[in-house]
Amino acid sequence: MAQFKYSAQDASGEIQKGTIEADTKDAAVAALKKKSMRPLAVETQKKSAANIQIKMPGSNKVKNEDIVIFTRQLATMINAGVPLIQSLATMRDQTDSEALQAVLDKVVVKVQSGIPLSEALAEHPKVFSPVYINMVKAGEEGGILDQIMERLAIQEEKDAEIRGKLKSALTYPAVVMIVAIGAVTFLLTNIIPNFGEIFEQYDMDLPIQTRILLGLSDFLVSNAIGIVIAIVGSIVALLRWKKTPKGKFLFDKFLLKAPIFGTVVLKVNVARFAQTFSSLTGAGVSVVNALEVTSGALSNAVIQKAILDSVASIKNGEPISKSLVETGIFPPIITQMTAVGEETGQID
Repeated sequence: MAQFKYSAQDASGEIQKGTIEADTKDAAVAALKKKSMRPLAVETQKKSAANIQIKMPGSNKVKNEDIVIFTRQLATMINAGVPLIQSLATMRDQTDSEALQAVLDKVVVKVQSGIPLSEALAEHPKVFSPVYINMVKAGEEGGILDQIMERLAIQEEKDAEIRGKLKSALTYPAVVMIVAIGAVTFLLTNIIPNFGEIFEQYDMDLPIQTRILLGLSDFLVSNAIGIVIAIVGSIVALLRWKKTPKGKFLFDKFLLKAPIFGTVVLKVNVARFAQTFSSLTGAGVSVVNALEVTSGALSNAVIQKAILDSVASIKNGEPISKSLVETGIFPPIITQMTAVGEETGQID
């Protein structure tokens, strides 16, 4: 006899979870049906030591990849005509993420009690973004939740792709910079001092550049501990300052003007703006609300402020494309295509 973990819908329509003993999975399904229960998911309950999981720091956090998979599968089930509660319950029982499972457990309970899905998701802001919640809400209000979930699945997949490209784009220069700093530090603290001793023995008249290099090397060797403490302290102070609204704005402004990094950051944020704004307006969200939500989905405070400034202009009757031009942030291709979208009525 084996033990099976199941999720099933009883005669009253409520979702029940538990375990049942049977010889095979089919036998377990048959046993549940005899109890007038409709099986949603039946899995083998293993008790071996190999299944003992060691929780690592951050293991209780829902990963972006889990949200992408959840959204895609939920969209598929809703499009197939599976009831929303049953779809959510099935996703909860089948996900490999314990953190997401715990969140979906609460969402299922809320939806079963009659609360809209968007409100149930809104209670977990660390898992579901404002963009996600607003699109689900638009789908519920328009009666097109199946279409919205499909669009949202594409949005989440593309957003994950953008994040992946950002990491790839920034990893190489960051690694090169770290290696370069490490190599220079090693030369100044281990190699250059040896040359200094040789020069002292011969009492040579050294060029100014060499004397500066030897002085820098001597300073680093003599004050190594103080320098390390100063660097660590500066990094901690910078991180704390960056968490303040003014600090984040000034840091993001500097980042936009930085060589290499500035171009990457701008392109990533513009790509995310276009994709998110397209998804929201296509879902029926008003332009003003879509821009406000989109600004919150971006990582750069300067671009966020530029979008919010454009919202004020749009409320005064100014075209979207013109308001975006006035920000001075967006590339011409974005503002020009936005103008075409306004003229043709296909801005999404």
